[in-house]
Amino acid sequence: MSTALRTAEFLSLSIWLGSVVFLSFIVAPGAFSLLGSRDQAGALVALVVARLLRAKAFASLVAPAALAVVLMLLLTFVSQMGVGARMARLKTEMGSVERTPLENSLRVQFDKLHRVSVGLETFVLLSGIAALILLVREKPL
Repeated sequence: MSTALRTAEFLSLSIWLGSVVFLSFIVAPGAFSLLGSRDQAGALVALVVARLLRAKAFASLVAPAALAVVLMLLLTFVSQMGVGARMARLKTEMGSVERTPLENSLRVQFDKLHRVSVGLETFVLLSGIAALILLVREKPL
């Protein structure tokens, strides 16, 4: 049972990390869309449930791998609810990001937020890689 739960934990984290990579390097450059899928939320829930079932203790949620996942979650939340929401409002005000001059104050704000968004997603990716490494090195519970 522990092996199956550990596998579910790896799979959940890998799916989430894979979706971050897919978004960052395939979807975003091509479609300039923002992350916010139910699939990622499901992967996170599955990861937490698998860890709790495998460890049979809430203390396992403060292990380094689990903390890296919590960091991923927090950064994703900030990116989506803060930065992404503000970018969406600016897009609406501009009508078209592409046709808005670079020196326009709305475009300047949007470009700054876009850089922040990319930085946050980079940290999510790095935290996910760290979580996978830590999970692999973790002794079975």
